[in-house]
Amino acid sequence: MKRLFVLQAVALASLVGAPLVTTGAAQTIKQARPGFNLFTVQQDVDIGRQSALEAERQLRLLNDASIDRYVGRIVQRLSAHAPGAAYPYQIKTVNAAEINAFALPGGPMYINRGTVEAARNEAELAGVLAHEMSHVALRHGTHQASKAYLAQSGLGMLGGLLGKSSTSGILGAVGGLGLNAVFLKFSRDDEYQADQTGAQIMAAAGYDPVAMANFFQVLRAEADRNPSKLEQFFSNHPPTADRETRIRQLAVTLGRGKTQLVGGFDGVKSRLRGLGGAGPQQVVTNFPRPQDTVATGVLSVRVDPPSTRLVEFSQPNGFFSIDYPDNWRAYPSEFAVSMAPEGGVVTAGDGRQSMVYGVIVNHYTPFNGAETIRSQSLQKNYAPFEDRTAVRGTLEDATDDLVTTILQSNAYLRPLDSGARAETIGGARGFSMALAGNSPTTGEEERVMVYTRALPDGHVVYALGIAPGRDHAALDQTFARMLRTLVINDAAAHRATLATGRLGNLGAGLRARPRPQR
Repeated sequence: MKRLFVLQAVALASLVGAPLVTTGAAQTIKQARPGFNLFTVQQDVDIGRQSALEAERQLRLLNDASIDRYVGRIVQRLSAHAPGAAYPYQIKTVNAAEINAFALPGGPMYINRGTVEAARNEAELAGVLAHEMSHVALRHGTHQASKAYLAQSGLGMLGGLLGKSSTSGILGAVGGLGLNAVFLKFSRDDEYQADQTGAQIMAAAGYDPVAMANFFQVLRAEADRNPSKLEQFFSNHPPTADRETRIRQLAVTLGRGKTQLVGGFDGVKSRLRGLGGAGPQQVVTNFPRPQDTVATGVLSVRVDPPSTRLVEFSQPNGFFSIDYPDNWRAYPSEFAVSMAPEGGVVTAGDGRQSMVYGVIVNHYTPFNGAETIRSQSLQKNYAPFEDRTAVRGTLEDATDDLVTTILQSNAYLRPLDSGARAETIGGARGFSMALAGNSPTTGEEERVMVYTRALPDGHVVYALGIAPGRDHAALDQTFARMLRTLVINDAAAHRATLATGRLGNLGAGLRARPRPQR
């Protein structure tokens, strides 16, 4: 009964969706964090730059230096307080009457003149821009692209089986560059995160975050008068009824502070009126290619039993090492490795590689956000951790996030039980969880064991053991032996962080752990 009560309480909190977390009598704000992502920060910038070139072949830009300079000054002020990487944010005005704005990965932002004309003051305009900037800062565009590619390519991709695929090849599979739907249409939870982070950016930049909520009043009034002006906006901004309320609640906690304006808003509005009316503009959005289906049961799995003799694999940059059976092959990539016997990696009729027997080791950077994780976990009918009323550590949230991502992208899998087990992995705290389902590649039951191990900043190293149900007992024994040999070099992880920005800042002065006895 206690478990049922906890799940019901979490379900109610998820439906209400308040971004505030009560601690005693005080309220604190949870900082939204980027979710699962296959791309580096620099790739975000490169993708955005190329996509902007493609997008501007369609967009009818206003090309008014004074107006672009004005909105650019607002973006410059906001970007000084944006979380995450220091992206090269830039803004251009589109000569379109519809109310809309959007951002591409890595920093390019666009706002229709209809949005500028609809705003009643600079703070409301800043609210729109802060929201779009937050999608960039939280990497929502490439996060969505990563999930789409994982859904198409299977679990083997997590270990680097497709690590040599080009960025353009990955994007081509999910819609390509330019006005790609995966960059522009976000989930309701992404919109909540962008609202929250945008309000935080506004407050830090000297704008009243209530203005973001006030602009929703403008949208509702305009929707009653002229629905066509908002058709494009609502096609890529889900019209959720509680967003205004959530922002007002958050603004109370953030405080209004001292309002500081760039200045010149009335002059910009006057200049737009003098330019004459703008006609409607329709843009064509690139959608992901339909996912090819693999005929059930056409690929059989025949592998030799794992050898009892283990050999060492050392990750090239020294991030980790692990032993594996000497009759398996290792498939390394930049931060990961897939290890499988002959026959453990199969090629489907469409050319995709799929791991049906083997082990993957990789790093993972959370999060989707605690409220999102809880909601998605409930939708999948599992709750990885028993007491959700307690203060949770980042490893629990990271494990939730990883498992949720796997379940979303591999819909055939389900948890075998409702809780994660505590483990000690590589000399540190960890968790494990078992998943199962009928594989679309083989038509047979597939078992997936998920192990997570904490890194010093709350990021994780994870290991997946994948096998047909009939073979999972043998693999589980081998997998357990392999995990006992896993050594994580936290200092090397820190160096990799500084070099690429992919893992997040792990902090200095971390020492490698001694190699355990087998």
